[in-house]
Amino acid sequence: MTPELTRLAGELTTVINDVAAAFGVPADPTVEGELDCDPTRPGQLLCWQYGVRLEHPAEPERRLAALLPALHRAGWQSQDRSTPRELITRFTREGADFTVHVAWAVTIIGSTRPVPA
Repeated sequence: MTPELTRLAGELTTVINDVAAAFGVPADPTVEGELDCDPTRPGQLLCWQYGVRLEHPAEPERRLAALLPALHRAGWQSQDRSTPRELITRFTREGADFTVHVAWAVTIIGSTRPVPA
């Protein structure tokens, strides 16, 4: 893994774990590792992907709303993509992104910006 991807992976893993902890229930990792992120140029660009799943968190809307000010101060921009049935918020910063998706459980998935392999 390149030094840049290592740095981005560490930052993204930390923020996702911090967000997951704010929901107050144990998180189960679902994916963690490098991803060849450009199918048109295999082996040329890498991304880091990391995700966790939380079963039935209490008050997810309130907990997410409480996180927003700190994430915004840390430079994360948010975009609400919620529907009447699901809470979906995407966060981006300097090419990195992660999503909080609440349906029957919470899934938080992240991937860094592409970096040359």
